[in-house]
Amino acid sequence: MSNTGQDTPHAEERKLVDLIDGMPIAMMTTVDAEGRLRSVPMARQEVEPTADLWFITARDTQHVADVRARPQVGLTFSARDSWVALRGTATVVDDEAKLRELWNTFAEAWLPGGPEDPQAVLIHVEAEHGEYWDTPGGKVASLISFAKTKLTGDTYDADSGSVDL
Repeated sequence: MSNTGQDTPHAEERKLVDLIDGMPIAMMTTVDAEGRLRSVPMARQEVEPTADLWFITARDTQHVADVRARPQVGLTFSARDSWVALRGTATVVDDEAKLRELWNTFAEAWLPGGPEDPQAVLIHVEAEHGEYWDTPGGKVASLISFAKTKLTGDTYDADSGSVDL
């Protein structure tokens, strides 16, 4: 495990969760029946303190079929100055109470029948490993760090980490 910029694995977990919390859209990568990778954008509904995630989707989609057959997934998130990659085990969850708890207008745009819609289903991803790259200070700090790298030959100053969850 890399531990740049943090003191403990727990701090890296917190950093990972904090970064994801500000990134509402993930690319979820599943594996199809022929072993090919397939990625779709998914709106993250909730990040648990353990970095587990919840997504609302339609039951009859290819990614739901892929998750049911092969539950290992990859999730990637990006923002202007940070990136997160997770791998984990996904489960299709039929839970109308949890659907109601997580429901929002974004989900309604895809599933207008609301949480009671028979097509509405949840995907829960239990995160197993995560990596992040963060450039605190945004674009200006990145440009300064790039310039410093060019002038001094030192490596780029990005905060990164890898943690088993």
